[in-house]
Amino acid sequence: MLKNFEPNKIFSITSKAPKYVLFIFIIIISIGLIEALIISPEDYIQSHSVRIMYVHVPSAWIALGTFSIIAILSFVIIIFKNKSFVLIAKSLAPSGLVFNIIALVTGSIWGKPTWGTWWAWDARITSMLILALFYIIYILAWRIYDSREKVNRITSLIAILGAINVPIIKYSVDWWSTLHQPASISIFSKTSIHTSMMIPLTLMTAAFALFSILIFLMKYNTELIKIKNKGLDRL
Repeated sequence: MLKNFEPNKIFSITSKAPKYVLFIFIIIISIGLIEALIISPEDYIQSHSVRIMYVHVPSAWIALGTFSIIAILSFVIIIFKNKSFVLIAKSLAPSGLVFNIIALVTGSIWGKPTWGTWWAWDARITSMLILALFYIIYILAWRIYDSREKVNRITSLIAILGAINVPIIKYSVDWWSTLHQPASISIFSKTSIHTSMMIPLTLMTAAFALFSILIFLMKYNTELIKIKNKGLDRL
């Protein structure tokens, strides 16, 4: 079915989706901001600076998750030559880069009152910076190469190579001595974050995920319009 991907049919669906995603996003981000900035308590050590967490942590999660999806899609593209996934992977990259930059900037702002410095070359910060570079290289590759087959192969290899950095980011605080504290949230063990902080963190993560979907849809629809303008009925 995906191999017979028809841009006109897909665009009729995706062109209507952004307004609904935007509506839900506004509701969740409004509730999330109230929870994060007003209702949630200040930290007994970090005081109100801990509220940066509600932007920094979801941004990092979205950046990591998005690149992981791009890498998985790229693997499928290399193995099965699925052109439909190429367009999805390409459209995901801008939102991933946006949230990666937000994570780096907010991490720097958070680091100043917490660690006493704007930047430190510790394992997690450095690996997040490397992830941003992979995003930039991936996006630039689409602009540099004109050959469709060549750019599909090169961008897929970039994403697969960059995926090696994802587990490094995840486990850097366990493998090396870093300024970052160990993970407070785990799927397989009890979280150390109190419910009063977990609720706004969850809401902000959901809001940011919706915003990343919104950016993706805008880029995806733009790519579909380009295909339509070229007079192509199929990818």
